[in-house]
Amino acid sequence: MSFLQCGKFKLSLERPLIMGVVNVTPDSFSDGGLFADAAQAAAHARRLIEEGADLVDIGGESTRPGSLPVTLEEERRRVLPVIERLASCGVPLAVDTQKPELMREALAAGASMVNDINALGAPGAMEAVSGSDCAVCLMHKQGDPKTMQENPSYQDVVQEVRDYLAGRVAAAERAGIRRSRIVVDPGFGFGKNVEHNLALLRSLREIRALGVALMAGLSRKAMLGKLTGRAPQERVHASVAAALLAVQNGAHIVRVHDVAATRDALAVWQAVKTGN
Repeated sequence: MSFLQCGKFKLSLERPLIMGVVNVTPDSFSDGGLFADAAQAAAHARRLIEEGADLVDIGGESTRPGSLPVTLEEERRRVLPVIERLASCGVPLAVDTQKPELMREALAAGASMVNDINALGAPGAMEAVSGSDCAVCLMHKQGDPKTMQENPSYQDVVQEVRDYLAGRVAAAERAGIRRSRIVVDPGFGFGKNVEHNLALLRSLREIRALGVALMAGLSRKAMLGKLTGRAPQERVHASVAAALLAVQNGAHIVRVHDVAATRDALAVWQAVKTGN
């Protein structure tokens, strides 16, 4: 895969892309409440773009372990004003949602990607996106956010995640979504313990072999806290290391909170790899 079609944007995958995270939520694990106001969230997104974000991911429902769902009305109230403010920002906007109604509304408001932890599994989700030219990110998870980290279990985590994602890619193609619009995400921390996450990180090339764009979201996650002993806001260095390892192992896109630090690390990696 050499490019990702993202609405009116055609993003080259010849170098790793950075997706900056904007959580318009009161309870996200790392930055909950910091950008709950639409103006604050939009300003933060513009800062991330200035720092080098190639895409911006806007979410209005926390999916941290133990979190509870929010209503469509509340998620709509949080997300749509931010997308509307950023519609002409110059980079693709992703809406991070599981709700088909909000997918449609966000695309109409200016989003050009749907990032769905439920891999378009909700009734009507495929139909909400198939007729557009937006990109879609299909993520693997085991269980739901409220209980997913209580006792995750796999026989072979890499094979099971790969098989699941292969099935969702096939379902998306049957719905008329071209492979050039599809991204897959193994779902680090979504029903996985540290050992599961590390196995997936080591084996990303097996998932990349599905032949679509591959995204990795490790930024500030609990596994990094367990490995370093640091709180979420103190995990910048660990997050950058994880993003670099993900790219080395095959990720096309890394979803991060700390864009500038990640950009610098990937610039050095790219220079070593290409010689310029």
